[in-house]
Amino acid sequence: METLTGIMIAVLIFYSGKLALKNEIDINNFFSFLAAMMLAYQPVRALATLNITINQGLIAASRLLPIIDQKSELVENINDKNLNVSLGDIEFKNVSFKYNEKIKNVLDSVNLKMLGGKMTSIVGHSGAGKSTILNLIPRFYDPFSGDILIDNQSIYKNTISSLRKNISLVSQDTTLFDDTIRNNIAYANLNASQKEIEIAAKQSFASDFIEKLPNKYETIIGENGTRLSGGEKQRLSIARAMLKKSQIILLDEATSSLDAETESKIQDAITLLTKNRTTIVIAHRLSTILNSDKIFVVESGKVVAEGAHDDLLNKSPIYKNFYEKQIRKV
Repeated sequence: METLTGIMIAVLIFYSGKLALKNEIDINNFFSFLAAMMLAYQPVRALATLNITINQGLIAASRLLPIIDQKSELVENINDKNLNVSLGDIEFKNVSFKYNEKIKNVLDSVNLKMLGGKMTSIVGHSGAGKSTILNLIPRFYDPFSGDILIDNQSIYKNTISSLRKNISLVSQDTTLFDDTIRNNIAYANLNASQKEIEIAAKQSFASDFIEKLPNKYETIIGENGTRLSGGEKQRLSIARAMLKKSQIILLDEATSSLDAETESKIQDAITLLTKNRTTIVIAHRLSTILNSDKIFVVESGKVVAEGAHDDLLNKSPIYKNFYEKQIRKV
């Protein structure tokens, strides 16, 4: 298309110039024609690529529309009330879960209680059901049976929006948008002022690297934060949680795959974030959970032990094995 257009323009200029030299057309008309032709070039070029744009849109729509049309598996009733969180106590009552009916239970009659304002940790081997427990609290999934209570209110009798409003999630896989740092932090609270965003960034130690950027809070970070390091993305995620100011904090491998210096900064930010809040931590590194108020050991979808760190060393072989492999080895 580009080649044909170039040849056509060259031929028209040559032919029109030849006519102008023979005085068969006025020189002013020649330049007017030439200017009009140049102005028409871009619209014609855009028209040529219109078919490609339409096809791209149709292909994208064919992928998105089935997802949009899918009915949510999470059911809300008309009579569901808003969840009121004060203390932040969380209790699992005989909770069983499996991802589909053809496989065995991932969780099997789990009973546990997490006290409000305290830090609770969940440890276990990969596939034991730790992340599943965490994902059931904000209702990413609903259990096969049993009930989950927050401050003695069943989360299945309250609206999902009011439930998630009181929960902040900081995970290993941080979701960021191809937008400014300011907008990525403000995602937690769209009505937040610039001052509130900056305070959240300082509390999460994200301002340490933000202030060094040329455009600071207006810096575009790329799709899913491709222009940031792993530690910087985690600090933005913590800044979001700081801005949201929710009573319940869920931490899923928040400090994994980070170097020691970055982990130390993020750990300081998490300490500030979780102060006097109900905090549930999943971590493979026991060094990050030793000071937890309570630790649950999960094995094959069941809670096999619970207690403080010192208690579990004496009564849980699984926990003791974790400790000896990680802490003593270091």
